[in-house]
Amino acid sequence: MYSKSKQIQSVRTWIIVFIVCLILSGITAFPVETELAWLQKHQSFLPQIIQDWLSKTYLSIKDTNAKYPSLSYGFDWLAFAHIVIATAFIGPFLKPVKNIWVIQWAMLACIMVIPLALICGPIRHIPFWWQLVDCSFGVFGLIPLFIVYKKIKVLEKAT
Repeated sequence: MYSKSKQIQSVRTWIIVFIVCLILSGITAFPVETELAWLQKHQSFLPQIIQDWLSKTYLSIKDTNAKYPSLSYGFDWLAFAHIVIATAFIGPFLKPVKNIWVIQWAMLACIMVIPLALICGPIRHIPFWWQLVDCSFGVFGLIPLFIVYKKIKVLEKAT
């Protein structure tokens, strides 16, 4: 059994990891055309189905940006939203027990990724295998949040 201070440190470490991952996953939306161009040049190791999807996606983004660059503003807001959401975890970082609701809210958000991907994916003609990749963000986000939640519950009992 951890001491209270070690338990708090463990919670904070997991929260920092989650914040960093959330911010990194968000800021990748800023240079999406550049990232896809790079992937186009270095995709030979990927299965053909993924190469085809990346090529189609790159051409779609490239053409859209050339004709309608304002649409990429949505990617900027997506990145910004990730950064803003990450700031919500300052509360649980500072006072985990008092702000456990943020962790619960984030766990719910991770769960909601799955129906969003599986409902909107087909509407937007996203291949099923890529919908599963999108679902994995919710699943993998849920793992550290669940660990944090359980650790906070232990802290709550100790307080």
